[in-house]
Amino acid sequence: MNWKKNIGIAVIVSLLVGCANKKYAIHSFDKKDVLASIQLVNTHWQQKNKPQNWAFWDEAAYHTGNMAAYEVTKNSAFLDYSLNWAKFNDWKGAKSDNRKDWKYSYGESDDYVLFGDWQICFQTYIDLYRIDPDENRIRRAKEVMEYQMSTPADDYWWWADGLYMVMPVMTKLYQVTENPLYLEKLYTYFRYADSLMFDQESHLYYRDGKYLYPKHKSANGKRDFWARGDGWVLAGLAKVLADLPKNYEHRPFFEQRFKQLAAAVAAAQQPEGYWTRSLLDPEHAPGPETSGTAFFTYGLLWGVNKGYLNAAEYLPVIDRSWRYLQDVAVQADGSVGYVQPIGEKAIPGQVVDQNSTTNFGVGAYLLAATELYKYLDK
Repeated sequence: MNWKKNIGIAVIVSLLVGCANKKYAIHSFDKKDVLASIQLVNTHWQQKNKPQNWAFWDEAAYHTGNMAAYEVTKNSAFLDYSLNWAKFNDWKGAKSDNRKDWKYSYGESDDYVLFGDWQICFQTYIDLYRIDPDENRIRRAKEVMEYQMSTPADDYWWWADGLYMVMPVMTKLYQVTENPLYLEKLYTYFRYADSLMFDQESHLYYRDGKYLYPKHKSANGKRDFWARGDGWVLAGLAKVLADLPKNYEHRPFFEQRFKQLAAAVAAAQQPEGYWTRSLLDPEHAPGPETSGTAFFTYGLLWGVNKGYLNAAEYLPVIDRSWRYLQDVAVQADGSVGYVQPIGEKAIPGQVVDQNSTTNFGVGAYLLAATELYKYLDK
């Protein structure tokens, strides 16, 4: 029997046992099968795609998942893939050295050094530095972030995605430098983003200021929260909490937002285990979507693993989402389907099917799978 069938049977057994005992557990999953899934999916991606690619957010988000996969598999090919990518990009994001031209509005050229989509690559560079502490690996990251922190602006993170892209950079750099300014600015920047995008009623995050209700509404007149956008935030908060010092004065605020968002996300799950692209209006863009679902699965699993989320309450949600990821999203060849293409909102009528795959979608899946492996490996 192949590993995918084993996992599917394990899910069913888990559900039956959980119902019988009036509590949930996913210990019946076989961690060897989960590990096999990680190997299949990531090997498939790397065989189809060369690491010599730009350091922009989409590719860099994949590498955050790849490094998580390396952590649990110790597959040297995975490590080499990210190392070759970092070398190809000279350990930089946007490459301009002329600071007076550095910008942080949206931009894909080399002068947008302060734009968070060009900074997420630093997460992987720092992870690689932790494996081999060569200062060249984080020199550019420190240069860019220290310059940014020297400016008076506090509105660097004006879109939900940016919270995943850059918040973990701040905590990772704090870990290797012990410079408290990283934590001070982390809180300053996050409070600005939170004040702009967090909805006090739903406890979800709008993608950015364009989507605030009631200025913007979903197809059926509801608040329109983009699944991948909230996935970025939940995953980003998990990564930040993993690295924040326990005695950090603002840690309770990050913990509060993580728990609030997790509860809101869990309540919006569809019975089939996935989340639709517009979280509170499933009919706006119906059908499964993998990137948001995978980021949510990762964040919820991390919360259970670290004791922030009650296992009895959240494991049923995780059971359903993992069943969707394993039985629907992952194809027989290891490709990851049903990933909404690059964008910033749920689009009515947009086709997302088993052939819809992306680098960041694979990265999100790897994060979820590796966090499940850690749960099973306890």
